[in-house]
Amino acid sequence: MEWNVKTVDVHPNEEGHDDVIYNVHWSVSKEDGEYSASSYGTQSIDTSDLSNFKPFDEVTSEMVQGWVIDAMGEEEVANLEANLDSQIENEKNPTSITKTLDS
Repeated sequence: MEWNVKTVDVHPNEEGHDDVIYNVHWSVSKEDGEYSASSYGTQSIDTSDLSNFKPFDEVTSEMVQGWVIDAMGEEEVANLEANLDSQIENEKNPTSITKTLDS
């Protein structure tokens, strides 16, 4: 799965820290050859303990991805991946297609 977690909402100032990330707009995609699937959403980040706060300009996408996955929990991430797999399987073997009549 490929994550994009570059868009975030921040509190301009929280407990003396600037630009505290509290919400992440994420998208995730998966490819299997010529087939692909994607999903997107938002994830709140717990800011109740800022003892390990990183300044915004030191935060990386990898860090934010970890925060999102931790906040979602293993089960939700597994469900997300299963949903992407299902989308790809439906592309490979559709159970319904749309056609247009000639007349």
